[in-house]
Amino acid sequence: MNVVGAILQKNLLNFIRDKGRLLGSIIMALFFLFIFSFVMKSSMSGLEQPMNYLISGVIIMTVFQTSLNNSTDILSDIASGYMKEVLVSPISRAQISIGHILSGSIIAVLQGLLITVLSLFMGFHLDILHLLQMIAVMAAAGLTFGSIGLFLATISRNSSSFQIVSTMIMMPFTFLSGAYIPTTIMPKFLAPLVYINPLTYLTAIFRFISLKMEGVSQSELIKQGVAYDIHGFVITPIIGLLIIILMGVIFFLLCVDKFNKADFSNVKVAAGPRR
Repeated sequence: MNVVGAILQKNLLNFIRDKGRLLGSIIMALFFLFIFSFVMKSSMSGLEQPMNYLISGVIIMTVFQTSLNNSTDILSDIASGYMKEVLVSPISRAQISIGHILSGSIIAVLQGLLITVLSLFMGFHLDILHLLQMIAVMAAAGLTFGSIGLFLATISRNSSSFQIVSTMIMMPFTFLSGAYIPTTIMPKFLAPLVYINPLTYLTAIFRFISLKMEGVSQSELIKQGVAYDIHGFVITPIIGLLIIILMGVIFFLLCVDKFNKADFSNVKVAAGPRR
């Protein structure tokens, strides 16, 4: 059986069987949907489509967090002894890493789609063409942050270290991306941190699609926080997407190289049932 396909199947089955993990992510997304869709809707009165603006941020953050955290699967495989059985077989480590990245990306897209469907009952308007574009962006985000997550997993000594590092990255990236708090109302001194945050551009391209802003002028995109004027150089949503894809390629190569050289013998996680 194809190695990548086997890892993909195993991780997808683990995801479906892990009801607590699935319900936890859905409940958290629903919590943010409630907070931002109803409580904060009145504060977004200046926007033409406040529901699409707020909900699209929740959806793409769900994809980001899921793809980053799915790399804990590989640490669980190592601790349970499953990875030793895989590594002694005549397959390359590159295939193993690709299988984990792909499975993490698919799970992230599935969770993003689930939140999208729930959002349709809360006033989120979408047509088929823009839904397909959103799925493509979710897939690109899943591959990019799945690669970053696997890279972090290979340099972490155990699952606790991975969780600490991922949380340190996730929290500031999330709240400085404009997903929950528009970048247009943030203090000016935070602007450099907003510009170097890759999630800023991921949120921008996702909103560009969900708000159907294809015919909107560049100045209006900047005004609404979907494009960014950095000392005269404007990063449009399309350029932002290219930055995300470039980051994905770089971290994919880095994590495959790191995974090939990694010594997993010292990695430890909390004892638990073998999956």
